[in-house]
Amino acid sequence: MKVGTTVKLNRPVLGNESGTYGVCFNDYGTGGQIIFPNGNYDGFSTEEQEQFLVKIGFDYSVAKYLFTNVIQLSYDFEAGTFDSVFKPKKLV
Repeated sequence: MKVGTTVKLNRPVLGNESGTYGVCFNDYGTGGQIIFPNGNYDGFSTEEQEQFLVKIGFDYSVAKYLFTNVIQLSYDFEAGTFDSVFKPKKLV
């Protein structure tokens, strides 16, 4: 799964209800790590992606994200790095 891929949960996971959006922040070859609006994240293998996730799009601003470690991920989340997915701008 490519970094920047946006997904929707098809069942509750990590304190998130079914239908919650997430975005891939790290591609590890046989799967991808997804972060959700509550800040929780996890890795999903190819098989788990089919069970838990529905791919819905792609966010180009997140596609540039370079995962280094979970501490930095937490700082980046708090700084709003993923807001383009979780807090879309309202059209006027």
